[in-house]
Amino acid sequence: MTQPTSRIGALIAAQRHAQRGRLQIAAATGALVTVAATCLLGLSGWFITGAALAGIAGSAAVQAFNYMMPSAVIRLLAVMRTVARYAERVTGHEAALKALARLRPQLFDALASAPPTRALALSSGEASARLVQDVDAVQTLFVRLSAPWAMGAGAASAALLAGLAHPLAGLLLLGVMGLSWAGAGLIARRLAAPAGRDVQIATGRLKDRLAALEAVAPELKAYGLDHWAAGEAARAAADLDYAQIALTQAGGWMAAWQAVVTAVAVATVVPATLGASLPMTALATLAAVMGIESAAGLVGALQQNGAAVEATRRLDALTGEPRARHAAARLDAGLRLSADGARLAPPARLGLIGPSGSGKTTLIERLVGLRDALPDEADLSGLDIAEIDPADRRPLFAYAAQDVRLIDGTIRDNLLLAGPAEDGVLWGALEDAALAGRVRADPEGLDARVGPNGERLSGGERRRLGLARAYLRPAPWLVLDEPTEGLDPATEAQVLTALDRRLTRANQGLIIVSHRPAPTRLCGRVIRIEGLDGNGRVKLGSHFAPLSRRERA
Repeated sequence: MTQPTSRIGALIAAQRHAQRGRLQIAAATGALVTVAATCLLGLSGWFITGAALAGIAGSAAVQAFNYMMPSAVIRLLAVMRTVARYAERVTGHEAALKALARLRPQLFDALASAPPTRALALSSGEASARLVQDVDAVQTLFVRLSAPWAMGAGAASAALLAGLAHPLAGLLLLGVMGLSWAGAGLIARRLAAPAGRDVQIATGRLKDRLAALEAVAPELKAYGLDHWAAGEAARAAADLDYAQIALTQAGGWMAAWQAVVTAVAVATVVPATLGASLPMTALATLAAVMGIESAAGLVGALQQNGAAVEATRRLDALTGEPRARHAAARLDAGLRLSADGARLAPPARLGLIGPSGSGKTTLIERLVGLRDALPDEADLSGLDIAEIDPADRRPLFAYAAQDVRLIDGTIRDNLLLAGPAEDGVLWGALEDAALAGRVRADPEGLDARVGPNGERLSGGERRRLGLARAYLRPAPWLVLDEPTEGLDPATEAQVLTALDRRLTRANQGLIIVSHRPAPTRLCGRVIRIEGLDGNGRVKLGSHFAPLSRRERA
């Protein structure tokens, strides 16, 4: 089988090393299975044929025939085969499952820590396909490691048994088995490998399409597009069906090839044993059958190899190469937007305003490491943010996005994404986000479920839950993107009053984006964002200090 030679390949190799004890047991027992099966069938053929001839020869021959020893050996071989098969399956799959259980968190960590252009480029459906289906396909790289050993042991024992009838029979059988392996490899390369790759790709596309359609399900219903959506899903599913049919057909061709080669092996071995006794001919014939059968595990691995190779390629694209990092210890909370020139540090408060699409969200997402930063746009601690790894920048910011994302769990689960906290602290954050009353009214309280992406909450409640979560993250800067959008004036005033009080108490800095005037009145400095220049950098316009409430009065 083709072996992975990339970063994902290094992770797989590390897990192989960690599971080497189980994999070695699986290889040894796999070899024992084929040896026992080959000897069992060959000896059974010899025994049955010999017993039949003894019966034909008369009672004297029957009395002289030793059936006790062969029957005992046959029972022993049957028990050995059963026990070895069980041990091979248990150890091989245990090694694979333990390895994959360790591999998935490593892959998720690699995705989460990847540059934003890669980490955020995958849809939820495609990311799910890679972390589930692709990792499952990699399982064959562990489970099938015993296949070459089993095939080699089966081939050697089959050739040896055939050679007992006549040395030429053993040599011819080795040649036919070599032909079997070559043909199976050719079919796998021409048919199974492309089909396996297509299965992995089509699976990702199907999950991507289904996730996209599920995300807009209310709109699809509202516009009467249910049938259209079903057709889109069916077309994506059809592509997967075609790929799976092609893979199954490739498996059928490989099975047919094995059947043809088995017939060729029998037709070759039987004439080579002319002159040997009939029981020895039966021994050689059935050994030839089992010699071809011993390659079944490898043939199965070849059929799955295309999917495994494509899975490793897709997973490697998921991980990429680690980036060089500046040490986080060098960073403090000093922030400067290059085009503005003023250096800010907590508890400073900065408001960003401007028309929709001007780049306000783009700027803060670059600051917190959710987009690739551009040079000469902003700096932290005197370092250009483009030179600082996003993982080192993010601890400086507690971020509540405009588009709040929630996990399908409880209110407590979503709040604790910010970090561990006692219930009293959680309730305090909910109070400051004007959401505590809503949560207390639910009989489940903090354990109330929010549904997929918070569908059991209103838009404003989702936004305030995201705000409460940001409050719980201990960071020098609190970054809020349209935190009061969709709130009525009374609730907005309640949220902003609590925010002002919380910032003062925590001595925390604030960067806030808003189209509404009330949030920016909390800020000592407000900058207007004019748009993006030709190089994609955010253009800063005028800056001013808004009137305080007392000055407005």
